[in-house]
Amino acid sequence: MREASPSARAGQREGEPKAARQTFEQLTAHLGHEFQDTALLRCALTHASATRGASGNLISYERLEFLGDRVLGLIIAKLLFQRFPAEPEGDLARRLAALVRKETLAEVAADLDLGGCIDFGPGEQEGGGAENPSVLADACEAVIGALYLDGGLAAAERFVLSYWTPFLEAEDTPPQDAKTALQEWAQGRALPLPAYREVARNGPPHEPHFTVEVRVEGHEPARAQGRSKRTAEQAAAESLLAQLETGAGGGSAP
Repeated sequence: MREASPSARAGQREGEPKAARQTFEQLTAHLGHEFQDTALLRCALTHASATRGASGNLISYERLEFLGDRVLGLIIAKLLFQRFPAEPEGDLARRLAALVRKETLAEVAADLDLGGCIDFGPGEQEGGGAENPSVLADACEAVIGALYLDGGLAAAERFVLSYWTPFLEAEDTPPQDAKTALQEWAQGRALPLPAYREVARNGPPHEPHFTVEVRVEGHEPARAQGRSKRTAEQAAAESLLAQLETGAGGGSAP
């Protein structure tokens, strides 16, 4: 990759520490794409907290995150369709869900050291935003969106194939998430489907923290927390499955 010109570094803010500039340049190398519009990548690395009270037209990564989520889904769906020609739709869907979930995105973001590149407001920075898996996952999606807008689908696809192939190769068989496993456990015993209930939501609106309870008829419920409702539901299902497998979850009255 050739050295970016000063004009191509427009996304770097005047007075920004040298170490931060080096991190930005290293990130573009890891992404495998030289941005023509570096402002897109800078936007993908701007948390909403950094835009509050900021002068100018500073925009957070939220819109790019929306786009990147769809681009990632398309790329992974195409990859799975081609790689597993004999698998039915249900198996492909489970593979897709595992590969695009927030936990996988957060792992990729950690590999990229993305947290060290994101601009935060003071409170979010001090609160550990750079290590927050939900923030890392959202920023990773935003980066994919920025790659797509700057270099087209090919640029986004190169990055996704490079970082997602190890996850793909690690699963010989389609993964089964905890919610599906718990549902099949209940159906296998002629019980009603598991019931999920949000029991608490804490934290600021842009970074909520959920507590979810799951109940299977005739068994003690289980609760778990997560930075998204889906994550909390999965964690609650895992907890209840563990109780059921050890016999600790049975015995309550319907």
